[in-house]
Amino acid sequence: MSLENKVIITAALTGAMTPKEMNPSIPLTPEEIAEDAYRSWKAGAAVVHLHMRDDKGMGTMDKEKFKKTIDLIKERTDCDVVINCTTSGDNKAGYEERMAHLSYVKPEMASYDAGSFNWMPFGIFDNSPQFLEQLGLKMKELGVKPELEIFDSGFMNIVKYYVKKEVLETPCHYQFVLGVLGGMEASVKNLQFLHDMLPEGATWSAFGLGRQHLPIMYTTLALGGHIRVGLEDNVYYSHGKLATNVSLVERAARVVREFGKEPATPDEARQILGIKRK
Repeated sequence: MSLENKVIITAALTGAMTPKEMNPSIPLTPEEIAEDAYRSWKAGAAVVHLHMRDDKGMGTMDKEKFKKTIDLIKERTDCDVVINCTTSGDNKAGYEERMAHLSYVKPEMASYDAGSFNWMPFGIFDNSPQFLEQLGLKMKELGVKPELEIFDSGFMNIVKYYVKKEVLETPCHYQFVLGVLGGMEASVKNLQFLHDMLPEGATWSAFGLGRQHLPIMYTTLALGGHIRVGLEDNVYYSHGKLATNVSLVERAARVVREFGKEPATPDEARQILGIKRK
């Protein structure tokens, strides 16, 4: 089967805020996160998106926790999953702290939140022009593939700006984040609108938060994109039924196959995204 018929499933395992009280399956420690990463890979995820939590369960950019988690994943010698690290796991952290782990653990991918907005009701999600330039250049220097997190349509023009400045390299990979209060609502109409803004040759993925998880997944597949699932974005499998990362990945893999395609392996994902295995 050609790469055109392969769909990358990303598992976003924990996020920075959702507590275990909402879902006991949310992994918090390096050991729990690494175990879920391995099990999600076995279930069909080609990429795992990693946030870290501190000892109180809150988001942290502690580079030692990133290293410990990634080392634990790599101890499973049969696991070749693509590692994608956040750069916004603690929005109170300074710019240098948000980038420090990149040169320390050298992931294959990392998130690049392409703008700022009011993340209601928590505060300003701060990604200043100065930070975005620094972050893009650091990723370019290290050979880390940016995953361009798009929360609103104006972010697409910010990406264009940094591509023109040669801070970001093409072809870009976009991740449409729909349903955050303060960003674009998770609707089929909005996803179609963002899809139509994509430059030629780009790769892209999308997800909807919470109950919009499935409509956005189905629309993304219909439009030819890749998909993201996981407890960072959605703690329920269905109404009243709590999810696990594995159950969400397993359902995504079934949906992809029912659609007539196949989940991409990690190495196929690397080919699609244009990244070299590290």
